[in-house]
Amino acid sequence: MSATALSSSALPGLDSTRFAAHLSQRATLPAWWLETKKAAWNQFLALPLPSRTDENWRFSNLKGLDLEGFDLPEDAPKDIPNHSSFPQTAELVFSNRQLVARSTVPADLAAKGVIFAPLDEALRDHGDLVKQYFQKHPAHLGSAKFVALNTALSASGGFLYVPAGVEVALPFVIQHTLSGANVATFPHTIVVLGPRAKATVVEFFLSGGAATERQLAAGVNDLHAAEGAQLTYVGAQHWSRETLAFQVNSIAVERDARVLALNLHLGGRQSRHESHSRLLGPGAHSEMLALTVASGDREFDQRTLQTHIAPNTTSNLLYKNALLDTAKTIFSGLIIVEPDAQKTDAYQKNRNLMLSDTAEAHSLPGLEIQANDVKCSHGSTSARIDAEQEFYLQARGIAPVEARRLLVSAFFEEVLNKLDDEALHAALTALIASQFKK
Repeated sequence: MSATALSSSALPGLDSTRFAAHLSQRATLPAWWLETKKAAWNQFLALPLPSRTDENWRFSNLKGLDLEGFDLPEDAPKDIPNHSSFPQTAELVFSNRQLVARSTVPADLAAKGVIFAPLDEALRDHGDLVKQYFQKHPAHLGSAKFVALNTALSASGGFLYVPAGVEVALPFVIQHTLSGANVATFPHTIVVLGPRAKATVVEFFLSGGAATERQLAAGVNDLHAAEGAQLTYVGAQHWSRETLAFQVNSIAVERDARVLALNLHLGGRQSRHESHSRLLGPGAHSEMLALTVASGDREFDQRTLQTHIAPNTTSNLLYKNALLDTAKTIFSGLIIVEPDAQKTDAYQKNRNLMLSDTAEAHSLPGLEIQANDVKCSHGSTSARIDAEQEFYLQARGIAPVEARRLLVSAFFEEVLNKLDDEALHAALTALIASQFKK
């Protein structure tokens, strides 16, 4: 579909009338935010859908990018799945874009200036602070059209601000659940850690109701770690089998700060994840991790960018995919070292465990180095499941499905062990195990 053909009438449900109604419901929010939404809607309408000539969408199923027939949900079921049964500091729970439950920040942390609120509430109460960090460092990996749609129609998402020197031991949790057929959600979360602050954020993206319901999810995250801050972010998506999903994450790491971002991908008919990490100050470190269980005929499309801007920065990327049936994964990652980023140490690895002869894994790692005193490497591997190990387990009475779960768990453990929180580790392990039930 061309840009000229993509008019408001081409999107039943998500048309200009629907957008105007969405905007009028937020008339009390800051004027800059409403203008930003208007500009984003116009940008969404003007930008074309990806084409086969776009290198950012190489190997992707472009025929699956059908946005027609979706609408914004009207009701908000409260009987929704819950995977956050581990200790936490506070939680926000969204169902069909509406806040249905929350636990507040403990009084001692609130007294120190910690803010954890739904994005709309943060816009009303802390608008200038939100404006300072909203899309400050946008990712440019191919999904600009879907990021614009997110900005135009976002209504759910969280805002976390942890002031300088404040350390929070337990995670902040945000859960998004989408229920119903032909419905859409556009969550946007912003996380800001001040100098020497420390926090963990866990975000769940889930479908409620029937697993076969067609849904659309387009999410965006802005993650910011100021000088010396330590941020751990975990995003876990388990959308329905028929969900078209996009998630675009932007990570900004200042001097001597550390960010670990782990993304778990389990659901969706076609799921695309983009993550751009910028190393902005000397001593900055970014750890980019992902785990994917690709089954059925699903497609998981992963695009990453590690941009080293300052000298003496480090980054490490490890994406692991377990593929079954006729599933397909695409990994395209690039390390860019800018001219001033001398003494960069960057690593990138994509590993695929092939559990089926009919599964398909594409890997496109790359380097673009503009400095002359750096250490950079990249690579990818695709290996078949070890038949001897599988036979060994089955010979001892372990069912084939359970044997594969054990082998995948062992394959993923290298990544999960990077989490310091044992309860969170256990929760993610259980979520992965749920993919191997009979």
